[in-house]
Amino acid sequence: QEQLVESGGRLVQAGGSLRLSCVASEGTVSSYSMGWFRQAPGKERELVASIAWDAVMTYYADSVKGRFTISKDNAKNTLYLQMNNLKPEDTAAYYCAAYRIQYYATSSPSRIDFGSWGQGTQVTVSS
Repeated sequence: QEQLVESGGRLVQAGGSLRLSCVASEGTVSSYSMGWFRQAPGKERELVASIAWDAVMTYYADSVKGRFTISKDNAKNTLYLQMNNLKPEDTAAYYCAAYRIQYYATSSPSRIDFGSWGQGTQVTVSS
C-alpha cells in the first residue's frame, strides 16, 4: 500500500473555500490514478473526484461539479482538492486514495478501484 497523508480540513462557513492536500510516498502521484472520497456520519463513503495518473481524465460527482477541482503536482508528490462555494452538505471526513494498479484509469471509477487510503481530514461547513 502507498502512504497517503491528508491535511487542510477545518471549520468553514457556507460559501467559503478550502484546499485539501494529500502528500503521497514518492512516485505515487505520478504513477497511480488517485481520488478524493468523503464520508459523513451514518452515510457510505462516496467518491467525490478522481484524476488519472497522466492527468488526462478527471471525474467529479454530480454534487460537486463546478465547485470542486482535483489536481496534482507530481514533483511534490501531492494531490489537491480545491473546494469552492462550500455547502453544509459537504461536511464530512475527506479521504485521499490511490488506485490498486499503476498506470491505469477508468472513466467511471468506483471504490473497488482504490487500494490505498489516507487517514482522513475533517471538513465542517457551518450554515
